[in-house]
Amino acid sequence: MIYSDHFVKVATKGGEPMTETVYLVLENGEIFKGKSFGAKRKVMGEIVFTTGMTGYVETLTDPSYYGQIIVQTFPLIGNYGIIKEDFESTSVKAAAYIVKDWCQEPSNFRCEETLDTFLKNMDIPGLYDIDTRSLTKTIREYGTMGGIITSEPKLVDLAVLRNYYIHNAVEKVSIKEKQEGNNSEAKYQVALIDFGLKQNIKRELMTRGCNVTVYPHDVTASELLEAKPDGIMLSNGPGDPEDNPSIIAMLREIIKTGIPIFGICLGHQLLALANGFKTTKLKYGHRGTNQPVMEQTTGKVYITSQNHGFAVETDSIDKTFAIPEYCNLNDGTCEGIDYKDYPVFSVQFHPEACGGPKDTGFLFDKFIAFMEAKQNAIK
Repeated sequence: MIYSDHFVKVATKGGEPMTETVYLVLENGEIFKGKSFGAKRKVMGEIVFTTGMTGYVETLTDPSYYGQIIVQTFPLIGNYGIIKEDFESTSVKAAAYIVKDWCQEPSNFRCEETLDTFLKNMDIPGLYDIDTRSLTKTIREYGTMGGIITSEPKLVDLAVLRNYYIHNAVEKVSIKEKQEGNNSEAKYQVALIDFGLKQNIKRELMTRGCNVTVYPHDVTASELLEAKPDGIMLSNGPGDPEDNPSIIAMLREIIKTGIPIFGICLGHQLLALANGFKTTKLKYGHRGTNQPVMEQTTGKVYITSQNHGFAVETDSIDKTFAIPEYCNLNDGTCEGIDYKDYPVFSVQFHPEACGGPKDTGFLFDKFIAFMEAKQNAIK
């Protein structure tokens, strides 16, 4: 397969940008015509859509999008610019970014740079002025697919796109060395394992009186236990959860120690696999800020933020020691598990969601309560 690396540089006419025509080619052979912004280069990735109407800064900096081409279903993106204070990580791990319209002149007092400039600085290609409604319908019909943004669609080998796979995702986004917390006098000492950490998880813990030490994905059980944390937090992250056998084995060791454990998204899936449950890839995943989730024991419904392409198979959960506590009301998939014999629980959605919704922030308080109970039991 041969691709051209040549992209025409953006010219101007009368002060207005003249962007080149580029194409999105999907593995099913469909081609979408658009215009280039951001970095000017070809890129391949797994194409997914997100339905959030706001929070594009958090979306772009979420490491869970590693290797994926993000499609925003909301038509206008970039209107409040880029705000570094809202970053979920220091870089963009997504492969590319697709929008219907991008705002070239954002208006917001917090704005630090434009979306176009940000993508250029991060070397992330962007594509705009395409029919994102039609593209989203295609993804819903055919499911998540490989795709490529290129200026020469006739040279694309569809077999390569069909075989596209995101390898070593967690390893690529996790920190390499432990990061000590800066408040050793805090009431709770939390070990946060980084599988593709969103920073707001750390913020939510710190606002509740926790000193948070962040560990890389390959931390050993003995290293964690030696630190004697009050609780262990398992972060979100990218990729297929089954691609992490060493992490699953490590979790299997620490679950029965009695240390409170709280898993989010990928952390939820890895906990399930460590307990012998199964995960499956969804047709097109859940990505957005409007996913309805029901708490089974109370019947309460929460609106949640989600970003995942895999789910725990409800039928695989051993009900003798685990309860599928939360359920997605759109498709019935498992959204959370409580473990009966241990202070361990996990959810598929994001209770730390920023910029929202905030419906399920109480789950961090549940984690705090577990750590409080553990401390009281020791006294």
